[in-house]
Parts: sequence; C-alpha cells; structure tokens
Amino acid sequence: MNLQDALADGIRALGLDLPEGTPERLEAFARLLIKWNKVYNLTAIRDENQVLTHHLLDSLSVLPALAGITRLVDVGSGGGLPGVVLAIARPDLQVDSVETVQKKATFRQQAAIQLGLKNVMAHHARVETMTGQYAQISSRAFAEIGLFISLTRHLLAPGGRWLAMKGVRPDDEIAALPADIVVDQIIPLHVPGLDAERHLIILKAGQ
Repeated sequence: MNLQDALADGIRALGLDLPEGTPERLEAFARLLIKWNKVYNLTAIRDENQVLTHHLLDSLSVLPALAGITRLVDVGSGGGLPGVVLAIARPDLQVDSVETVQKKATFRQQAAIQLGLKNVMAHHARVETMTGQYAQISSRAFAEIGLFISLTRHLLAPGGRWLAMKGVRPDDEIAALPADIVVDQIIPLHVPGLDAERHLIILKAGQ
C-alpha cells in the first residue's frame, strides 16, 4: 500500500472527515519531511511507515479536541508536529508554530511555502520571548507539563487551554502541577498502527 492510501485508511480509522485532497497534502508534507531529514536531522524517525503512524496519524488524533478552535500556538513544533499537520487538515485553523532550532524553523517555513499553507506562521524563537494571547497552546513531546505551563503562561488568554500531547498517562507530572492549574480532561488517544499509549492532557488556569 502506498503512503497516500495508508494515510486515507488511517484518517478513516480515526473517524475524521477532512477536506478533499488532505491525504495528498499530508503525503507531500511527509515527503518533504523525509527529504529534509536526510540532511537536517529533523526527527529520529526515518522509516516511511513510522512517519505515517508516529507523526502524521499521531498528530491528527487530537483534531476532535480542536472543534470550534480557530487559532493556536504550537510550542516546540520541531519539524512541524503537530502544528503543520493540523494546519493541513484544518485550513480554517491559524497555527503559530514556535521552535528554537533554526533549521527546524526554516523547514517549517519552506514547507508552508511549498504546500501553500497560508494558515501557518513559523517562528524561530524561544517561547518565553513570544508575545500575544492565545486561547489554545499545544505541545507534543516538548517538556514535562509543569515546565510547559510555566514557559507559556504569559501567552494564555483568559479562559484559554493548554493541550499537552503525551505518551503514557503522566500522573507524576500532573501531581506536581501548581495548585492553580486545573486538569480539564485526560483523553486517551488511539492512533491506528501505533502500539503505544498516547494521551491528550487538557489544562486550564484556575480562577
């Protein structure tokens, strides 16, 4: 099975209804990621099938939690995961993608240009120096939750949410959170073809 067909199957297995042409655009992004990775070491995963499961489908698995959301900042986005993937799947979602490593920021910017993604803004910056207010702040494999929150608290709009993508349910990290941080939801994620625990932790600042 080719990558595009496998993507389409994975999207169906996730129960997602995405715009026409999304598998083709996601495949194009995957090809770019694999090509650039040979030179710039954007990700430790190099196998095409693992790029599909560990990166693309894993990133897409959080889409149901983004219903009704129109803008988010993705912190430590690396090679564009999940930020660019979510932007491809949701053309109406504005994604500000933040990464400190220059080569990874350059890749995201180039991918956005080549794929015609007008809803992606690639920032080469430390998140603690960013300004603005966001109702949604996401991260995937960026840092332990307490550090993620402390580095981005200044960016959270009133009533906003943090979305932390994790593997095994991080009960120790949750127990160590400041008293004013509220765990809103812990959502188990089921990624087709990925035999590993995945969780989305949604947090809010207490009143």
